[in-house]
Amino acid sequence: MTDQRPDPDELLARLKQEEAQAQRGKLKIFFGASAGVGKTYAMLSAARAQREQGVDVVIGVIETHGRADTQAMLAGFETLPLKEVGYRGRVLKEFDLDGTLKRAPRLVLVDELAHSNVAGSRHPKRWQDVEELLDAGIDVWSTINVQHLETLNDVVSGITGIRVWETVPDRVFDEADEVVIVDLPPDDLLQRLKEGKVYLPQQAATAVRNFFRKGNLIALRELALRRTADRVDEEMLDYRRAQSGAPVWQTREALLLCIGPDERSEKLVRGAARLAGQLDVPWHCICVETPQLQRLPEAQRQRLNRALNLAQESGATVATPSGSALAATIVKYAHDHNLSRIVLGRDTGRPPPRWRNTLAEAVGGMGPDLDVMQIALPARERAGWQPWWRREAAAEGVAAARRPAWRPYVWSAAICAGVTLLTAPLVTRLDLANIVMVFLLAVVLTAVWLGRGPAVLAAFLSVGAFDFFYVPPRFTFSVSDAQYLLTFAIMLVVALVIGQLTAGLRFQADVATQREERMRALYAMSRELSGALMAEQVAEVAARFMRSEFEARAALLVADVGDRLLPAVTIPGAPAPVGVDGAIAQWAFDHAEAAGQGTHTLPASTILYLPLKAPMRMRGVLAIEPQQAERLAGPEQRRVLDTCASLLAISLERIHYVEVAQSTTVQMESERLRNSLLAAISHDLRTPLAALVGMADEMGLSAPPGSRQAEIAQAMREASRRMNSLVVNLLDMARLQSGQVALNRQWLPLEEAVGGALRALTGSIDPQRVKVQLPAELPLLHVDPVLFERVLCNLLENAVKYTPAGSAIEIGATVVDDSVRIVIDDHGPGLPRHREEAIFQMFERGRKESATPGVGLGLAICRAIVEAHGGHIRGETRPSGGARFMIELPRGEPPAIDEPGEEA
Repeated sequence: MTDQRPDPDELLARLKQEEAQAQRGKLKIFFGASAGVGKTYAMLSAARAQREQGVDVVIGVIETHGRADTQAMLAGFETLPLKEVGYRGRVLKEFDLDGTLKRAPRLVLVDELAHSNVAGSRHPKRWQDVEELLDAGIDVWSTINVQHLETLNDVVSGITGIRVWETVPDRVFDEADEVVIVDLPPDDLLQRLKEGKVYLPQQAATAVRNFFRKGNLIALRELALRRTADRVDEEMLDYRRAQSGAPVWQTREALLLCIGPDERSEKLVRGAARLAGQLDVPWHCICVETPQLQRLPEAQRQRLNRALNLAQESGATVATPSGSALAATIVKYAHDHNLSRIVLGRDTGRPPPRWRNTLAEAVGGMGPDLDVMQIALPARERAGWQPWWRREAAAEGVAAARRPAWRPYVWSAAICAGVTLLTAPLVTRLDLANIVMVFLLAVVLTAVWLGRGPAVLAAFLSVGAFDFFYVPPRFTFSVSDAQYLLTFAIMLVVALVIGQLTAGLRFQADVATQREERMRALYAMSRELSGALMAEQVAEVAARFMRSEFEARAALLVADVGDRLLPAVTIPGAPAPVGVDGAIAQWAFDHAEAAGQGTHTLPASTILYLPLKAPMRMRGVLAIEPQQAERLAGPEQRRVLDTCASLLAISLERIHYVEVAQSTTVQMESERLRNSLLAAISHDLRTPLAALVGMADEMGLSAPPGSRQAEIAQAMREASRRMNSLVVNLLDMARLQSGQVALNRQWLPLEEAVGGALRALTGSIDPQRVKVQLPAELPLLHVDPVLFERVLCNLLENAVKYTPAGSAIEIGATVVDDSVRIVIDDHGPGLPRHREEAIFQMFERGRKESATPGVGLGLAICRAIVEAHGGHIRGETRPSGGARFMIELPRGEPPAIDEPGEEA
């Protein structure tokens, strides 16, 4: 029978987890295969039922996407106002985290969990906002599609051909308190698209041709259902673990393969892998760490590690549970993981003795709810009998045969002899029963110090010594009283049982101590990493951990923003791996797979390269060079290495976001100070500039035409005009950066905007140079007339500055899909090479050595205004020479104009 008592440590951990969960808010996710299946509608319907039950429900953010039925469901709910965030001259609305925390509702609805927040928000992702709400004890309901899960993102992009960049770590999905699958058959979803219930008609047609093909929808639906089934399976396993001793529930087929150090284990692994593939079920592979396994020769341990690695590469979940009883440990593992089918090997050689149960019979007897399957194994080759140590030496090609470990047995005999000598003077003072207790104590000590085999020898020697030296007639093995035979038998049995139990407890204590030391080392490493602020500190912690735990050298290669690995971080005083290959490290980074020693990718390398994968992205590679390759070969060691790599990756990602937050804070503060300074200076300059223009006009009127005084007055007026234009640009840029500009959109023909810009530039540009060619069918533009006129003025002024006098400036426009493209060409030197984007930044000029006046604000203002209108602007050099600036604005639908009716 297996031990059904619950583990006290597990109970304590469960109580702590339940206590933490009680103080934390609950997360409920409405999960679907794609957009349009009704996740938001289902969430609002469920929220309405909660509100009718008296629950304090508020709406944090809901994306209706123009769907009338979803919009109607919002009626009656309290909707929290969104937060306005300035971004590149535009005012965007985002979920107000601080406002929600201040309101502190019982339940808040936050749509689109994978949404990316605007730069400058507290968190870059909306799911991070949700986690802060949960930590504050607020329940959250949200929605997500299957393509937004991090581990399925590549799979979905391979199916649909479309990459989704907004993702959520699977941890958030798995830790949700409840997941509701919202399912809709593909035909019904396509019908909803045709009816315009998902997207607008013109968008729906494009969606059906691309993402929403029926084959794509079927595959996404299967992915969503499978992912939900996996989560439900984990919930069921957690419940069964909480109910200690619960039988296996055959809710899902799965296999459990058990292997040992036998040379035929690899054949057993391949057979189980084929069986799992045929049944299309997951499978586990375990090797029970028994005391006998600890004493295996190194060659057999290497063989066992190769079999476990083969199982892991074949898709199995590999584990090495410890236990003194093989069958009991197998049954316990099967119950803990709800595995209903056990796969064992069956020896086709000599049958076992009838009096001894096979492992399959023992497992079947202890687990009546388990199905036991056996795979036939070929008989071992027999080349004449020889001791096991000689067979092992021959298998490894060793010339000299190994000898058994005889020292513990000599010490066992010495302990028995010592006990005999110590008790001999006391034979007249102690009863024989007390002498028996002393010999039993010797057996216990032998089992504790020397192990199971020497304890068996000590049991037999103790019985023999007790009979020979203390039982009358003494100094002979003959017995005067037949009752002593029973005494000998009981003494031998008790000694053997006590010795075996003590040796088993010692083994379990050794295993627990090793695992405790490993966990303590990982905990110490995580604590040191939590205080690391630089990549050099992370590399130092990693090198120290590898040196102490694996006797290996380690180097850390961190990736830059372009996903290229930088040279290994140098650590003063720490030996680095010799010959770190940057190409292998880059391959491991690009493919997110381990490479080098012990893998199938360049296994001849002496260095193991582990990718560091953080929740958001890859962060680098850890290069490990062990002094002994076998120190990294076992599955237990690889799990420790994987845990170490995860800790390092998370630490590097934390450092990255700390740096991003610091730089963002500094940048925001710098922008604020610069805008305040520009605004203050500009306001202070406008008054004296107005006075200068007035004085110049007065001097020009009073001076005789053609006189020196008239020329000075004209020069003053032109300089004041240029300075006033610069001040206006400074003020406009300050307002755009601060987000204080509200667009006064009007429907405007492009001809009117161009004419207004030319009139504003009277005196600065010759109208004859400007060639305007606009098609008659050009639609109206929905723009702010004043701001858009400023865009055209700046572009025309820029063209006049950098082109020869008298050269033509051409303005044209065309309709491209759902936008209007405006083109302004000149015949100057063109734009500087590789600086086509840089010229749109503040205080950047195309040619820094140019004598043309200006401070580099005109194009930056143009981009800010165009982006505020939902468009974009770019510049390029034409193949025939000259610069070309293109503005693309969204094409809207102007309101219909009612024709006046005829009078009767």
